[in-house]
Amino acid sequence: MSIQNELLSTIQSLVQPGKGILAADESHPTIAKRFKAVGVESTEDKRREYRSLIFSTPGLGDYVSGVILFEETLGQNSLDNVPMAKLLESQGIVPGIKVDKGKKSLINAPGDEITYGLDGLDDRLEIYKNQGARFAKWRAVYNISDSLPSRQAVTANAEMLARYAALCQSLGIVPIVEPEVLIDGDHTLERAADVNEAVIAEVFNALRRHQVQLEGIILKPSMVTPGKACAKASPEEVAEATLRVFRRVVPAAVPGINFLSGGQTPEEATANLNAINSLGRQPWNLSFSYGRALQEPAQKAWAGEPGNGHYAQNAILKRARLNGAATSGEYKADMEI
Repeated sequence: MSIQNELLSTIQSLVQPGKGILAADESHPTIAKRFKAVGVESTEDKRREYRSLIFSTPGLGDYVSGVILFEETLGQNSLDNVPMAKLLESQGIVPGIKVDKGKKSLINAPGDEITYGLDGLDDRLEIYKNQGARFAKWRAVYNISDSLPSRQAVTANAEMLARYAALCQSLGIVPIVEPEVLIDGDHTLERAADVNEAVIAEVFNALRRHQVQLEGIILKPSMVTPGKACAKASPEEVAEATLRVFRRVVPAAVPGINFLSGGQTPEEATANLNAINSLGRQPWNLSFSYGRALQEPAQKAWAGEPGNGHYAQNAILKRARLNGAATSGEYKADMEI
């Protein structure tokens, strides 16, 4: 299969009506925080047990088209001794991989951060592809205040995202491009809209410079929401602000926009996605790529006890189903009961 056909095949598998992407790519420190909240020690065996349980949930593939894995997980076998990538494929789910190496302070730009991981990425991608990964994810993070992010941070992170995306496509791997404008702070909805517009516009400028095929990427952005320390916006306000920004800066050639949840509760993330999709047909498939907003109820139900596996699977299947309904504007709050 040619590189172009590989990219097209993966995009078609990922961008499906009623389905989204599960982000199960938590680093060791992040998954340790999640497990600690439910009274579980984060050991390799426990991480393997939990992810094996979630990935084998009957019916998960009805609402989830792809799963982003952490490097450790991609190299593991399930509790039934099946490679994790093969387990997902048996559910009709495409395996993917987080490839960035995290963020650090951006030199000469106080308060801003830059994501690392390009060194040796071509070799790592070859290994990941041989292990079954068909798409990848790179996250850039933008702190927001009255003065942040700086122009330096906006352009530097866009350049890194574009170089990563071009490298992925050269190997037949679909890149998820994730420019996350953080929810931390007291910024208004209007300030969040301005920053998201500037960030995403610069990302597409960089993607074009590096000749990235826009038809062969998935955008994973933040919704436009006010900061956590600011008054909440209604789902309708979030939807209108988000689509206003995206209509201005996201080319119609992009096949899918899979929003991150970015600190929203599971219910908020679903309600906001539903409101976005209630505003009518858009040029792109608008769906989800949630981590905690999909998994938190399952982790609480599991609590590290093998006997709770059925409850954990029911919990994640419910959230996946509700978010699947939100991709077509068919979610209702009473479905939470």
